[in-house]
Amino acid sequence: MAEKRPDISGKRLSVQDYAANFGDIHPPLDAHEALVESDRCYFCHDAPCMTACPTSIDIPMFIRQIQAGHPKSAAKTIFDQNIFGGMCARVCPTETLCEEACVREEAEGKPVKIGLLQRYATDALMAEGGHPYVRAKPSGKKVAVVGAGPAGLACAHRLAMHGHEVTVFEAREKSGGLNEYGIASYKATHDFAQKEVDYILGIGGITVVNGKALGKGLDLAALQNDYDAVFLGIGLQGVNALGAANDEASGVEDAIDYIAELRQAKDLSGLPVGRRVVVIGGGMTAVDAAVQSKLLGAEDVTILYRRGPDQMKASTYEQHLAQTKGVKIKHWAMPKQVIVENDKAVGLTCEYIRETDGKLSGTGEHFDIAADMIFKAIGQSYVDVLGGKLELEGGRIKVDSLKRTSVAGIWAGGDCVAGGLDLTVASVDDGRRAAESIHQFLTA
Repeated sequence: MAEKRPDISGKRLSVQDYAANFGDIHPPLDAHEALVESDRCYFCHDAPCMTACPTSIDIPMFIRQIQAGHPKSAAKTIFDQNIFGGMCARVCPTETLCEEACVREEAEGKPVKIGLLQRYATDALMAEGGHPYVRAKPSGKKVAVVGAGPAGLACAHRLAMHGHEVTVFEAREKSGGLNEYGIASYKATHDFAQKEVDYILGIGGITVVNGKALGKGLDLAALQNDYDAVFLGIGLQGVNALGAANDEASGVEDAIDYIAELRQAKDLSGLPVGRRVVVIGGGMTAVDAAVQSKLLGAEDVTILYRRGPDQMKASTYEQHLAQTKGVKIKHWAMPKQVIVENDKAVGLTCEYIRETDGKLSGTGEHFDIAADMIFKAIGQSYVDVLGGKLELEGGRIKVDSLKRTSVAGIWAGGDCVAGGLDLTVASVDDGRRAAESIHQFLTA
């Protein structure tokens, strides 16, 4: 946790302000709004929205089911492809996936609100209680899943559907992975991440063991010996280095750790935040850290990114969201040195950057920016806790199209594998595909 000092403290806003600032950023549709929005769908025969969805949800079908007054049937259509449909409806960058491909977006610049319709349907079915799937007869096979994030739990759920017994090992106190620890609080309110985990586990046949990580109470060889198959959904444990002088000074923190702390905080007013905050990076984590800092009461928040707006991993929508919340985004600049006074960060010395033939170089022109809190949001890296037992590609686990690793009997998916999109929806797709492959392997 950040050290509390006069310029890094909480309790700057009223209780009402904190509640309003961290309320649901996209209020759900009511029944009338859902019917009106579903009526806008053209139900295209080629369904470009469906092609753009990493989990290939039959979007025209579920929207037609909503239009016909059957939102729970629509939810079943969604869950058939994506058991995390509720969270994905809240956090997916639909503006660059299904909604960007929507014909109405092409024709009018106003796509069908697919994400909100998906939330309307999945919320309706989840509110009913129970579970929409029935397990197959017990197969007598056991599968170990390492990591209770979207990839691991999606894999576990599909395997349980097929009648296999699954044990999920999770390093943290709670299951859910980045859904629980790594996204902005205003995107998933009212403890939705844990409610969704409970809903998924409701199928039965899945045992979750918390506090177990590979290399820390968990051995891959032992799992191979004790189980018929192993799936790894271990995510990314490392944080990329900033590479600026004094970057270990007090006041310099990892954005992902701060977001996790915020997500678990019982009282937001007690969470320390700087008056002048700088976030280094250009992805969703950078935006989440910057916007939430502003909502916590920071007076001045700046995102610093070394390239231009078109090259930011954060979508145009997310960039606009940050700016409408009062966050400044400074492009073509990179940190060179953390300015330190009395052993604490007080600012950054930065250099302007230019791009020539795709390569970045400094211009030699420098500037200082005041900051009493600096967040690193420059990406995470895979830490090979397996000691080279699996083949890597591009610094992550190499898998084939069925999510099989280089070692027979071991599958992997999610952020830890090469070629991933680093999106919840993509991790869910990995887990489901791996589960089907594992099922074929176990029943061959």
